[in-house]
Amino acid sequence: MHHSESPAVLIQVPPVKIQKKSPNSFALAGIMVVLVVSMSLITRIILTVKSAPAIDFTISNLTGIFIIGLFYDLVNSAYFILPLMLYIWLMPARLMQKRWQLILLNGIFAFFIFGLLFNIVSEWFFWDEFSSRFNFIAVDYLVYTNEVIGNIRQSYPVEAIVAVLLLATAIMVFLLKPVIKSAAAYSVAFKSRSVWMLGYLIILLASYFLVDNKIKQFSDNTYINELSGNGLYELFAAYRNNELDYAQFYQKIPDQQAFRMIREQIKTPESHFVNNDPFSIERKIINTGAEKRMNVVLISVESLSADFLGVFGNTQSITPNLDSLATHSLLFTKLYATGTRTVRGLEALSVGTPPTPGQSIVRRPKNEGLFSIGRVFKEKGYQSKFIYGGYGYFDNMGYFFENNDYQVVDRNKIAKKDIAYENIWGVADENLFTLATKEIEKTVSSGKPVFAHIMTTSNHRPFTYPGGRIDIPSHTSREGAVKYTDYAIGKFIKEAKTKPWFKNTLFVIVADHCASSAGKADLPVNKYLIPLLIYSPGNIKPAKMERLMSQIDLGPTILGLLNFSYTSKFFGYDIFKLEEGRERAFISTYQSLGYIRRDSLVILKPQRIVNTFIPDFKDGSSKPAKSNSHLTNEAISWYQTASYQFKNKLMK
Repeated sequence: MHHSESPAVLIQVPPVKIQKKSPNSFALAGIMVVLVVSMSLITRIILTVKSAPAIDFTISNLTGIFIIGLFYDLVNSAYFILPLMLYIWLMPARLMQKRWQLILLNGIFAFFIFGLLFNIVSEWFFWDEFSSRFNFIAVDYLVYTNEVIGNIRQSYPVEAIVAVLLLATAIMVFLLKPVIKSAAAYSVAFKSRSVWMLGYLIILLASYFLVDNKIKQFSDNTYINELSGNGLYELFAAYRNNELDYAQFYQKIPDQQAFRMIREQIKTPESHFVNNDPFSIERKIINTGAEKRMNVVLISVESLSADFLGVFGNTQSITPNLDSLATHSLLFTKLYATGTRTVRGLEALSVGTPPTPGQSIVRRPKNEGLFSIGRVFKEKGYQSKFIYGGYGYFDNMGYFFENNDYQVVDRNKIAKKDIAYENIWGVADENLFTLATKEIEKTVSSGKPVFAHIMTTSNHRPFTYPGGRIDIPSHTSREGAVKYTDYAIGKFIKEAKTKPWFKNTLFVIVADHCASSAGKADLPVNKYLIPLLIYSPGNIKPAKMERLMSQIDLGPTILGLLNFSYTSKFFGYDIFKLEEGRERAFISTYQSLGYIRRDSLVILKPQRIVNTFIPDFKDGSSKPAKSNSHLTNEAISWYQTASYQFKNKLMK
């Protein structure tokens, strides 16, 4: 018996030694990595199926989506497990098997599992809205939690979704309990844990400094590149790159050359530079004839893509009022928005500058006292107003306009009795126009002309609006929201016609950006085409302007129609003074800067990447084209000088 028992004792010795040498409690982090990677894979599969019509399912594309995707999932998991790694490292080995300790560990896993499940749902809804992984927009949404959470609650059955996710979390934690308990049993001395922690930190730092979100840019199809990424990692990357220094990240030419080119390009027959400063674009605009001191009502409509309108070919009859107005207006058919967010459109319409990379100027620090169209009107004796149905603190709009020669009139100025309907973004558009009418009449009755910039909100998810106005029920579709906004604009114009100030007013209706900017191409040009109507019976003859035009040209064009002479720092043109053949337009995301010239599209990207394409203006696709050094330098000069001007306070 003695000899038969000895081998048993000897067999038991090696496991004891392995237990001491191997800090197996870090297997808890391994479990978390498996969870992160698995749920990221599920998310990627779901989004791939959802986007199937826009994807070419070739072996190389699928390999890129799932292999590069796996790489980003692993990098993301390195960040994700940091709290757990710290916990395991700092928790004494003798406590790891305590009952309270296991309860706490199960709670930690429950918290993170719920977060991962919630992320899957969030990515689905974000992709449904933007056809993109998390990006700058998601970062903005984290800042404005009240509006965003309110929007989500009004758009989706949040309570039911959370209940399902909690149930799924409980089931997963129950199934993982034995595994968690087993992994927690094998903790070792602090010294051994520290060696593992050091190895982990080396991987984490390497991921931070050596990996960025550019590796996934392997395809010409934007959907494929987005699917190859990881949503949580993209959120982190967007936060890191919230503002981009053009000079640091983009292709440059010498500043002197850039300004020499821009001074040549920006000059028009009615303008003359006020000095010989090579870094100045300040010029005197001289328009002949008497100045027309007309009221100007600029309506920037939320997400109004050109293809919603019947005059642009839509057959759904969702813009009957705008289509009717278009036949009595000066209709611009080739106007392109500069960006994909409201603040980008407001930037273009107010300060007339090409979009600089990163955040809109509206949301940047040191954006006070800029040269704006509000200032020009103020100098002409007008009262400039920014009228908005939501709260002005959102996206820093209130601060920006207040500090750039506008009076801000927002949701705070509307009495509860005057609100027939509102959602998280603000009051219904018809309530907004009622407010605008009061503000216009207040200024006109004081003997001053008014410049009123009205920003609508109803054409925004959750697409809710008062009942009984149109034949599409509230909270059903984007088309319903478009039709309601069209109804509200029609009602406003109809009521304005009864006012004494109507005959002396220029109504300008334009979109802030399109409803969607997603497409197969990085910058699908058709997703930036927006409508512009200038309506003033007896003052503006109905016609079509079919020349290429940028959103930044609207301000100078309006001032030109009024025959105003003024000193300008705008980058935009008065399209009616610009010689034929000099037209150009700017389109952008936060990082990709597009320059449209004739039939070409130049795109500037970080890492000093420059590509030239021949875009299809109907379907938004594009074909690579041979680069043209002069055209490339043109594109660079616009963006480089605009960034230089803002950075060096030359826009003030």
